[in-house]
Amino acid sequence: MSIVYEKPTVLDIKNMQSMVKADVENGNILLRTPQEMATNIRSYIIAKDNEDIVGFCALHIYSENLAEIRSLVVSQDHRKKGIGSQLVKHCLEEGNKYHIKEVLALTYHKDLFEYLGFKVIQKESIPDPKIWADCIRCKHFPICDEIALTIQL
Repeated sequence: MSIVYEKPTVLDIKNMQSMVKADVENGNILLRTPQEMATNIRSYIIAKDNEDIVGFCALHIYSENLAEIRSLVVSQDHRKKGIGSQLVKHCLEEGNKYHIKEVLALTYHKDLFEYLGFKVIQKESIPDPKIWADCIRCKHFPICDEIALTIQL
């Protein structure tokens, strides 16, 4: 297995959406339309095994101070191999390049983020733009059992 991490192109969107279909349907990941993904394609990083996309996530920048790791997914047969950690690390490196001060994650898998240095925070401390831009679109809103974590860069 030789995993390569790279920026996707708009030609990857269809495969990326196929990867998250089950997670979108069960509410673990928010639906991102092809248009939203195309608009934000530069925020994504993909993991490829040969030519197959086996994982991806995005660093969404809200302000000069705050960004969020979002849409982290790794295919079932590639989990527990460090791919998720590497995807998050790539996003954090990108956040550093842009001089972002803090990165947020909302997740059901807090252990991965804690392993990478994130700290659990109260969801009430999440800035309003996040709540109104994304959370309100979730089928679980306002009863959310995701865990909020942040890391200072």
